[in-house]
Amino acid sequence: MEAVFGDSSVIDSWMRLVRKVSWNFPGLETEESLDEHRQTVLKFMNKKQALCVIINETVAGVLLFSRSRNMICCLAVDPEHRKQGLASVLMRKALDELDRNREITVSTFRENDDKGTAPRALYRKFGFKEGEMTEEFGYPTQIFVLYP
Repeated sequence: MEAVFGDSSVIDSWMRLVRKVSWNFPGLETEESLDEHRQTVLKFMNKKQALCVIINETVAGVLLFSRSRNMICCLAVDPEHRKQGLASVLMRKALDELDRNREITVSTFRENDDKGTAPRALYRKFGFKEGEMTEEFGYPTQIFVLYP
């Protein structure tokens, strides 16, 4: 199992996964927001900042990252493929692509949010520390920071 750079040839499979898990991502509630997200993913793909794990010709895990902002932007794994290490594979590859001499950030759910249990554990496993409380798309979140 390996993380590879996604390109436009996998966008339909990528978006099927996004639709499957969109209930878990504030800001992806409408068809319009999903269409906007598709365009965003294509931009990340063009910059080689979109990673995916493909299993049986289907995108099973995705991660967007920003080199300029030195951050993990979005991470999702198909519920059918969770607890198989896909998120860790994606994180390792993304961290290899980012500048480890600068702070790396990721926004995730707050501690008492059930949606945050798995992602917070993953980020801690990779050495991220809890940072400031914030909000995204009107939803309470928290920044996690991986220090140099």
